[in-house]
Amino acid sequence: MTHPDHPGDHPGDQPAPPRGRDRLRELLDAVLDDDHPRLGDMARGAHASPYHFSRQVAREAGEPPVALRRRVLLERAAWRLAGGATVTEVALEAGYDSTEGFARAFARAYGHPPSATTSGTATWLDAPNGIHFHPPTNLWVREPTAGRARLDPVLAVQLHHGVADTALVLEAAGGLDAAAYRRPLLPGHRVHAWGPAEESVAALLQALVFSEEVWVASIEGADHPGVGTDDLDDLRARHAVAGPRWVATVADIAARDAWDDRLVDALCEPPESFVLSGVVAHVLQYGAHRRLLVRRLLGELGALDDAPPAPDLGDPVEWIRQPTRPTRPDEEHP
Repeated sequence: MTHPDHPGDHPGDQPAPPRGRDRLRELLDAVLDDDHPRLGDMARGAHASPYHFSRQVAREAGEPPVALRRRVLLERAAWRLAGGATVTEVALEAGYDSTEGFARAFARAYGHPPSATTSGTATWLDAPNGIHFHPPTNLWVREPTAGRARLDPVLAVQLHHGVADTALVLEAAGGLDAAAYRRPLLPGHRVHAWGPAEESVAALLQALVFSEEVWVASIEGADHPGVGTDDLDDLRARHAVAGPRWVATVADIAARDAWDDRLVDALCEPPESFVLSGVVAHVLQYGAHRRLLVRRLLGELGALDDAPPAPDLGDPVEWIRQPTRPTRPDEEHP
């Protein structure tokens, strides 16, 4: 799944700048590449001998490469079967020469035949390293946890305030006519050097809502939502769904103490791994940045002249004083 600040999300995106080496991702690439069905193929893809490649994968991932590949492909097969794919389809996708051989391997791993897999069937197998298939084309790297944790009160304020404040600027933008709404007041402005231009109120609000949608979908394992339109009514309706889902997603990460879990995105170019705590911080930081830019543009366009103070401030200190705000970190904002 691509992400809002990575290539592929908008027409005309620029290539992402070079990043530091992600050794885990490089090893997993070599193990799971469709063109690397055997150990020798994996090792050649990693420019190493089979002996040294096996040792490195076992050290970094805690599992021999062939066993890791076989298990992750079986997890993908289970997810595909749960979605209605046929046994023949998933057997070929998993690299088996016959459905009989696939069925035997699947039954040994899951304790039931492929035909017994339904939409409610668990797809993850026991793993020594926490690396699992995460739909549609990602991997999930689960770190050891210390048990259930409470959502930090400061983070809870940031989450709930961000959702409420996004709804507020979406509402305030309704005071603009169509021309002002899409007027490029920030010519050439990009929130990220490799991202699309966000020059208007419309572009900033579209990116703000899409960021919630695409990261939630990535973490949930849902299909890529698509950028959608910049129509204000559409953005409001989408945010009304995505905002609470975003809060619930982060609350679930906190409850599982999964902050150090990693999502390996196979559709980024090149594939990258994202630590969940970094994902949450990313959405919060750039969400606040975009909302402040929207306020600046709304002010320049005169849309805040008759508005109450709140849209002009966006300050959590003021928001938290409101009687309608959540009083507990796990409460959803109305």
